[in-house]
Amino acid sequence: MPKKLKKQLLNCSNTNALIKEQLMKKIGLFYSFNAHKTAQIAKKIIDNFGTGVIDEINAIEIDEDKIKAYDNLIFSVPTWFDGELPNYWDEFVPALEDMDLKGKKIAIYGAGDQIGYPENFIDAVGIMAEILEKQGATIVGFTPTKGYSFENSKAQRGKQFCGLALDFENQAKMNKERVEIWCEQLKKEFS
Repeated sequence: MPKKLKKQLLNCSNTNALIKEQLMKKIGLFYSFNAHKTAQIAKKIIDNFGTGVIDEINAIEIDEDKIKAYDNLIFSVPTWFDGELPNYWDEFVPALEDMDLKGKKIAIYGAGDQIGYPENFIDAVGIMAEILEKQGATIVGFTPTKGYSFENSKAQRGKQFCGLALDFENQAKMNKERVEIWCEQLKKEFS
C-alpha cells in the first residue's frame, strides 16, 4: 500500500474514533473509592469505555451538583447486609428524593451473594432504581437473570435485573465477561 494512502486511512480512522468519542456525552461513574470489589469493577468499566469518556466520582463525597453535571450516569450500589443500601448512598437518599432527574439515563451495577443471601440478592440495585425512577430518571443497562440462582431480588423485573448483577463470592470468574457485555450495551443506550 502506498505510504500516502496508508497515512490518509490512518488519519481517517483516527478522526472517526475522535468523532465517536465526542458524540458520546461524558459519563459520571459514582462508586466508593474505598470499596475494593466495586472499585475493581469501576476500573473494568473505564477500560471498556476508553480514555476520556468517564469521570470518576467518589460516592462517599456525592452531592447534588455532581449528579446534575451529567446526563449519563453509572452508579455502583452494592448490597449490604440483608438487602440494604450502603451507608453513603442511604445518607444521600433524602437529597435524591428532592431532585428532578428527568432527562438523565442511569445505569446501576451492584455486588451481592446469591448463595449466602438468596432472599435479597442485589436488592440495593432495585431499591436505588426505584428511587431514581420516581424522580424521573430513565434506568438503562437491564441484564438477564438467567445464570443466577437466588430466591428473591428487589432488582428483578420479570426475567431481568434493572442493572448489572455481580457475585464475587460465587461467580467471580464471570464478572469480566458480564462487565464487557454490559458496557457494550451501555454504549448504545447512552447514545
